[in-house]
Amino acid sequence: MDMTAWNDSNSCGQLKKPLEIYMFIDPLCPECWALEPIMKKLQIQYGRFFTLKHVVSSKLARLNTAAQTPENIADSWEKTACRTGMSCDGSLWFENPISAPYLASMAIKAAELQGKRAASKFLRILQEFLFLKKENISHLDILLECAKTVGLDTEEFMKDIHSASVAKALQCDLKISSEMEVSEIPTLVFFNENIEDEGLKVTGLYPFKVYVQILSELLDEEPEPAPTPSLNAFLKHYKVVASKEIAEVYEMSISEVEKEMKKWALQQKVKKIPAKHGSFWKYIESK
Repeated sequence: MDMTAWNDSNSCGQLKKPLEIYMFIDPLCPECWALEPIMKKLQIQYGRFFTLKHVVSSKLARLNTAAQTPENIADSWEKTACRTGMSCDGSLWFENPISAPYLASMAIKAAELQGKRAASKFLRILQEFLFLKKENISHLDILLECAKTVGLDTEEFMKDIHSASVAKALQCDLKISSEMEVSEIPTLVFFNENIEDEGLKVTGLYPFKVYVQILSELLDEEPEPAPTPSLNAFLKHYKVVASKEIAEVYEMSISEVEKEMKKWALQQKVKKIPAKHGSFWKYIESK
């Protein structure tokens, strides 16, 4: 299976899928970043059964960080990175602290106006800029660079970011968080086709099999996983991936991934991205 086929099975234009997952996130949340490997695997293997909706719950993170010192936030980032293998460098909070966190959330909603897939790519790039490059994603020039990187219409994006419609969309997300009583992030809420049924809420990070079990319960059957694409197709599609993400999707150990990626680096298929914790690899497009 190549990533094109996978992409088609996950696109919005397909038949209605039986499940919907609301993923409550904040671009500044290291645990949301740490959920990436599992979400990639879930979408690749079972994406034909669910649609994924990102809900920005930045207010929660702001309330949590407002009471904390840069030392505490930095320490929390470092601990999350060590525990999960998804690097986030806490020194950002001393060297280049985030001054206006709400702006990153507005940017995600502005990207969403250019399509769900564009917004998803934008969120990922935003996280890479923050956690890997230690960039201040509350600066407009950094947000503009992220928008350019994923091919957004930058003129529209810059116009939308301060618009009333984007402010309203963000308020709508915060209202959903409040109505669903989401008090921590990341949180996933699983819904089935029966609108009478309450959503099944899962807060925090769990092993992959826990999420598969939830899908099975809601579908009333054990769904067959789709075949995993080739590693080359996976890297080509996502552009930048962590060793942890490859390890999760391909059920390899980190040392096996590192060994394989070092070979690929020698063949100039990937380039290693320096990171404080774990390794990240950037796909090199063949000329």
